Amino acid sequence: MATLRITLRKSVIGEKPKTRASVETLGLRKIRQSVERPDTPDVRGLVHAVRHLVDVEEIS
Repeated sequence: MATLRITLRKSVIGEKPKTRASVETLGLRKIRQSVERPDTPDVRGLVHAVRHLVDVEEIS
């Protein structure tokens, strides 16, 4: 199964509470922090919701 490396690139200041919650659910707290999550539809949905704040790399 593939893995996604998700990196927070922009601040969540000024974002809507739902967007902030999505970033927190992914496990991101600080700018330039990266986490690795399994490539599942749930994670893809969260990434899609905050795609303007994060960078995503696919890791095999």
